[in-house]
Amino acid sequence: MNQFSFEYPLVLGVVLLFLICSKWCKERSRAIYFPHVEQLLARSSSKSSFLGWLKWIGIVSAIVALASPVMTKTYSNSKKEGRDIVLIIDASDSMRQYGFDANDIYKNKFDVVKEVVVDFIDKRENDRLGMVTFADVAFISSPLTFEKKFLKNLTKMQQLGMAGKRTAINDAIVQSYNILSKSKAKSKIAILLTDGIDNMSKVPFAELKSMIEKRDIKLYTIGIGSQRDYNGKYLQALAKAGKGEAYGARDAKTLSMIYEEINKLEVTKIDDKKIVQYTYYYTYPLFLAILSLLLFIYFRSSKGV
Repeated sequence: MNQFSFEYPLVLGVVLLFLICSKWCKERSRAIYFPHVEQLLARSSSKSSFLGWLKWIGIVSAIVALASPVMTKTYSNSKKEGRDIVLIIDASDSMRQYGFDANDIYKNKFDVVKEVVVDFIDKRENDRLGMVTFADVAFISSPLTFEKKFLKNLTKMQQLGMAGKRTAINDAIVQSYNILSKSKAKSKIAILLTDGIDNMSKVPFAELKSMIEKRDIKLYTIGIGSQRDYNGKYLQALAKAGKGEAYGARDAKTLSMIYEEINKLEVTKIDDKKIVQYTYYYTYPLFLAILSLLLFIYFRSSKGV
């Protein structure tokens, strides 16, 4: 951003003193101090308008130079440390259950989840996000991307039954960790959402837990619905292994609050430094002032005024 200003703007007020003095001050034949200043301000009927212009150009230019015109350029050097986040979404048949949203009982769990996830994606401005959808099988719906619009549209297009009817939690986590293992981000996060109990995974819990503990990936788990719908202790064990947190959401409002809490916990670090460059231009009006006053003295002397 460029901005022009004067370092000492009050000095410009001296122009008013010269204007007042040119009208009201009388020329004296002698002066104790600065004997030539009175000659510059003297008014003479025989003096040409050309000399008058030279005089005022010299005076004004000298005052502008004293005010020190300067151009300020501000550069912003922002270093953003974004996160890589994979959202793991349960699309099993149990997500068809209605009544999860008290404001709209005709919405099933999956519709509510999609709305909350879209809102979460909107708030992650500087992060890459990916998505894994699971039921009987787990598959990568989206690799890590900065394209938030694409990811939001993809989330809205998700349909129940597209991956089967049952629940493969362990396999879905393995898929998400495979994505994040290739990431070079300093902070890597997986967020699991499910309303069921694992009954289709090929990867056993012990093997999954060992993998989670060895990776530098933080795992959050969210169980939705009543406590009978999902295995809370199982999700807590996963979150503990992944150095994250386990949550339970009985309704849509609580689910939204959980995603908001995760959003606050995983704040993107932004190191914003501003560099200011100053370019001074006083030499130009100073040169013009000296040139004008020298010409003024030369032509005035040559005319014998």
